[in-house]
Amino acid sequence: MRKKFTEKQIHILDIAEELIAKKGYEGTSVRDICSKANINVAMISYYFGSKEKMMSYLYQYRVLKTRENFSEFADTIKDGKPEMQMKEIIKYIVSQLFKYNYFHGFVTQELRHTENLKDELLDFYQLFVKKLDEVIKKGVASGVFTFTPKPEDILTTIIGSTLFVIRNKNFYELYVPSKNEETYTKEAEKKVRMNLLLSVFAILGYAAD
Repeated sequence: MRKKFTEKQIHILDIAEELIAKKGYEGTSVRDICSKANINVAMISYYFGSKEKMMSYLYQYRVLKTRENFSEFADTIKDGKPEMQMKEIIKYIVSQLFKYNYFHGFVTQELRHTENLKDELLDFYQLFVKKLDEVIKKGVASGVFTFTPKPEDILTTIIGSTLFVIRNKNFYELYVPSKNEETYTKEAEKKVRMNLLLSVFAILGYAAD
């Protein structure tokens, strides 16, 4: 992390992410970011080039940070039973996608012409695939899982299902009881997670005791 970003850049990116999470990208101005970060407006241009380019840096920073967190998370569950590890991985991925949902529209556009982001995401996805493969093989060897699906297909199912819900709120909210935005998000995340647990464990042929 430190090799890719300076302490000052990390400080600005942390502030930008906090504000964008609350107010959205369009609702967050460069002046808002600079005011809270206690820096001159010109510093955004100096460190990132523009607000748009700063988002590329911010996304790259978020991927790297989440990758570090996942490595630590994976280490904490490595001695658990395969079914527990799989449940926790599904929960982790879904929660991260919902937590940072304000990136998804941006990423769809930026990935078309930003090779760095493609490379960062590729490495990140492969990290998930490696861990899923490890858990699947452990489950099959112990007799907990009957089938051996490809780990990349499991990851595709988890991410694809979650992103569909995030990007199609007008459809999904018809089936999720909610009183406000916060309630909807919590209930939608819970519904997606439970559906994925059923789907993934069916694909694995999970044999519960």
